[in-house]
Amino acid sequence: MLSRVAERIYWLGRYMERSENIARLVNVNSNLLLDLPSGVRVGWGSLIDISGTGSYFERGDTQLADEKTVVNFILADKKNPASLINSLSFARENARITREIMPMEAWELINDLYHYIRERADKVTSRRDRNIILLHVISSVQQFTGLLSGCMSHNNAYDLIRIGRNLERADMTTRIVDAGLVNLLPHLSIGGTEVLEPYDNILWMSVLRSLSAYQMYRQQVRDRVNANAVVKFLLQNEDFPRAVAHCLKQLEQCLWALPNSEKVLASIVSIQHKLDEADLDELLQSGLHEYIDELQLAIGSLHFSIAETWFLPVVVAQAQEQKSA
Repeated sequence: MLSRVAERIYWLGRYMERSENIARLVNVNSNLLLDLPSGVRVGWGSLIDISGTGSYFERGDTQLADEKTVVNFILADKKNPASLINSLSFARENARITREIMPMEAWELINDLYHYIRERADKVTSRRDRNIILLHVISSVQQFTGLLSGCMSHNNAYDLIRIGRNLERADMTTRIVDAGLVNLLPHLSIGGTEVLEPYDNILWMSVLRSLSAYQMYRQQVRDRVNANAVVKFLLQNEDFPRAVAHCLKQLEQCLWALPNSEKVLASIVSIQHKLDEADLDELLQSGLHEYIDELQLAIGSLHFSIAETWFLPVVVAQAQEQKSA
């Protein structure tokens, strides 16, 4: 397989997963409005911070931005490289170029989903229309994942899509956990934990629901929804598909099938050790944010290690040829 083809299908996996994650984030924040008392303001700006796109937001302080501004920026703003419409556009372009590798139905599904969003981009600020649109995105990406699992040969190309998907998923899960309840309701933190306590259950339930993790959490944890148990479940549980530990396990399995993977595998083992050895109860009291920052940097370094191993050598070789010409 050519390096440029491998890179495109890797990014196809990432962009499709990113599209689903964006839809989940916005949808759960919308639903949070229904669960909280009418006098409590939901912190919409935290969604920009979670996605890491604050540098592209040109309308002032993210924490002061209103619902419509944030929703339009995250879902339909073409100046935001991580917006839903751009993520689907990038996924569509990568799928178009490599469509002979995957089932034709997968390409058609991505193409249809992109046009579906493009035609409805002006409706995303309406809560009723937005809910329907975002549920369609989530359902379509899940269909795409199932279609590849059931109809695509489980070869290196399939593994690269899974690598992109699980790396993106692990990164987003750490971002959602990092957001936590203080970022979801920033104005309540002024009064301390006593003010936040009545909303603790509702807010951590929203974190679980953003990852479709609520029912699995209740089955496996068998405890009330609380910060300590939720953070442990979403970071260290190896059975839940959106937990960071499970994503790393899937990455490890995929990488064993690829050539020259020793360096990347070593990086994954290092992150797994960091995750396994963490005392999350203690970190929740003193340094969870710093710990998750380190985890995100390690996941980001893992991407660069993957690119250096399988994608970048072609770029370097081309640059050297142009320099010598």
